[in-house]
Amino acid sequence: MTDPQLVLTERVQQALAAAFGAEHADADPLIRPSQFADFQANVAMSLAKRLRRSPREVAEAIRAELSDFPGTVEVSGPGFLNITLDDSWIESEVNRMAADPRTGVGTIAPAQTIVIDYSAPNAAKEMHVGHLRTTIVGDSLARVHEHLGNQVIRQNHLGDWGTPFGMLIEHLLDIGEEAAVQQLEAGQGTEYYQAARVKFDNDEAFKSRARARVTTLQSGDPETMRLWHVFMDATVRYFNKIYDLLGVTLTDADIAGESMYNPMLEKTCRDLEDAGTAVMSEGALCLFPPGFTGSDDKPLPLIIRKSDGGYGYASTDMAAIRYRVHDLKADRILYVVGADQALHFRMVFASARMAGWLPDTVSAEHVQIGMMLGKDGRRFKTRSGESVKLIALLEEAVDRAQQKLADREYDEATRREIANDVGMGAVKYADLSVSHDTEYVFDFDRMLEFHGNTGPYMQYATARIRSIFRRAELEPSQATAGIVPAEPAERALVMHLLGFGQIVEQVAEHSEPHRLSTFLFEAAKLFSGFYEECPVVKPGVDPQIRAHRLALCALTLRVLETGLDLLGVPVPERM
Repeated sequence: MTDPQLVLTERVQQALAAAFGAEHADADPLIRPSQFADFQANVAMSLAKRLRRSPREVAEAIRAELSDFPGTVEVSGPGFLNITLDDSWIESEVNRMAADPRTGVGTIAPAQTIVIDYSAPNAAKEMHVGHLRTTIVGDSLARVHEHLGNQVIRQNHLGDWGTPFGMLIEHLLDIGEEAAVQQLEAGQGTEYYQAARVKFDNDEAFKSRARARVTTLQSGDPETMRLWHVFMDATVRYFNKIYDLLGVTLTDADIAGESMYNPMLEKTCRDLEDAGTAVMSEGALCLFPPGFTGSDDKPLPLIIRKSDGGYGYASTDMAAIRYRVHDLKADRILYVVGADQALHFRMVFASARMAGWLPDTVSAEHVQIGMMLGKDGRRFKTRSGESVKLIALLEEAVDRAQQKLADREYDEATRREIANDVGMGAVKYADLSVSHDTEYVFDFDRMLEFHGNTGPYMQYATARIRSIFRRAELEPSQATAGIVPAEPAERALVMHLLGFGQIVEQVAEHSEPHRLSTFLFEAAKLFSGFYEECPVVKPGVDPQIRAHRLALCALTLRVLETGLDLLGVPVPERM
């Protein structure tokens, strides 16, 4: 089962090599869907000038090399190739796909080790909406890579270390462990932090204790470490509530926070300095990767040890990249982090290559996450200008979804369960349906609509297909008759479904989940057209045709459900 456009690309490239020489084998055939045929190849128009021949003459030469192609190839106009695939070829391919347990999605061989750094909330503060996109996009990429057979190592790089923890631990002692745990588990991390900060700024005795606590924390004092664990365990339990609500696959085993790298920082700096890669500059230990200059045209430093001896993000990121390459044996490292960190990561990657820690055989990529905006086009915040708590946003999504479902005849528990799926599906799909590096407007009204390119529409599309099978008194797995795409609407749907495996591979290759969202939305629209034009379970439908069409319904359902699962979007059986 093969994407028709991919088959055509390979065959036309072979024809180019046969007609004009091997040096033209990698030319883009410029194949696009066509209203005059299944596809149109425009490569003759772009090659003609180089070959010093007319476009039509080039097109005729290509057509002559496609004489054994499973379909018809015609030259039209000044040199367009109109290509129509044989119905028998399409039927054969779609039935191979239907018989494939993986629904046309292959596996990558040899499998790679993919390290994905995503979510990474700051344990010293509340998990806010800024963490939503990295969590959703990163989790989708993890699901896709695992489905393709790669070994995925999730890394939740928590902000769980540093000087703020001195005052956070002292505040814990002031209010008592039990009260602190209750507050942190309830998601009041920001309020907890602010209370500690007020005391730090206004109480000299507290400030002195907090600074002393930083020293005991960094030295590994057992009692201080116990208190740090009390704080972190409560905070992580709260994070897990959000992850459970979102349905993401992160677990405690995936936590690799700043505290994990802290013991490595001194050696990281010493090794870089001993190798001559890092040098002292104005009292700080710095890396100067080539090609980075400031506004004054002077080399831009990546500071790995501050002049006061402290460490920062660059220190941790250099230790992390060495660990991920050397210890985790990564083939590819994806950093699903805000776009505003682009310069930082370019410098980290360049510095790691300069140090020999990031060999050419390993790819490090910044999957840039654009900003979430409110309806006013500004950074998404509360009316008072504060960051919106993520848990509040997700609970509102569920509440709004429940209102949308108020007229459905379900018991309260079922309605709540469906509303949870619809609310989370709406939030996640809205993010994954746009390119991850663009800014996007968070709009509950739009994302909860049951029409258009939204999560609820996609969920409804799958529920609609399941309702067809309930009316047919058949399980989708029992629809095993061959698919015969006889009608134009059937043919259009089948041609699109055949591209599923290729799209999943493209998502992994380019780290772009929105490609899959676009594919699934188009599949849902084509299915709607098919269902309107080709009766399936209506009285009077020929039993054989009914069986063929039910098989096509079952394949479409598998593609939609598999694709939505790779995006992390839940699929309720009823809506």
